[in-house]
Amino acid sequence: MTNDCSFMLGYGIFDGDARRCVATIAAWVAAGTGPRWLACLNPHSWVEAQRRPDFARALAEADWLVPDGTGVTLASRILGAGIDARVTGSDVFEGLSRLLDQRGGARVFFLGATPDTLAAIRERYQREYPRIEVVGTYAPPFRAEFGEADYDAMAAAINAARPEVLWVGLGAPKQELSILRLRGRLQVQFAAAIGAVFDFYAGKVERASPWLRRLGLEWLPRLLREPRRLWRRMFVSAPIFLWHVALARLGQGRG
Repeated sequence: MTNDCSFMLGYGIFDGDARRCVATIAAWVAAGTGPRWLACLNPHSWVEAQRRPDFARALAEADWLVPDGTGVTLASRILGAGIDARVTGSDVFEGLSRLLDQRGGARVFFLGATPDTLAAIRERYQREYPRIEVVGTYAPPFRAEFGEADYDAMAAAINAARPEVLWVGLGAPKQELSILRLRGRLQVQFAAAIGAVFDFYAGKVERASPWLRRLGLEWLPRLLREPRRLWRRMFVSAPIFLWHVALARLGQGRG
């Protein structure tokens, strides 16, 4: 875990803005001293981690745990934790890619999604960041849980390509658990679990407009498009998260 974090609700959460996060990661990639990784925290992932110790461990061991959800920055204001800026997976993906391209390039690998989504990502990425080389992509089989043979295949494909940066889009908690499981075997400088960014960037899912993002309502268009998949996040996880925030605030008052 980096030093740029504030502790809240059991986790050390990055407390800078996206620019500082990206600059810190880029410096680490340039140093070439070994793998570090990033995960995104939102109310739903926090609630899921309460019932899955393996997921909780993965979030706790991430070197950068960024406040991806508006609920996290709201909780920080309530609890006085000092986490003022939301940093999304898209912020990190776009910001780091742009900075690495400006600095002369890097070698990147994409793990996750489907072959057609990966093909769309590769085509757009090479067009927008011509100095960065996409050295490989890998779409693992769709399974509820990966087995050892799956992890062996992932590690072999990634290490054979020798990337410096690994982007992982397998959905939470599978992507975080996979990075944690593979971390000691990967010859990369940086890995990031960025989930839905793969679908956004490939054009499979339209991202919310900038004004909705500024208002903290990026979730609304996705909920309207995919209510059956996302209703639990908004109407179950969000209230549970806020309830725990209220309990934590009450505990502060008593303290």
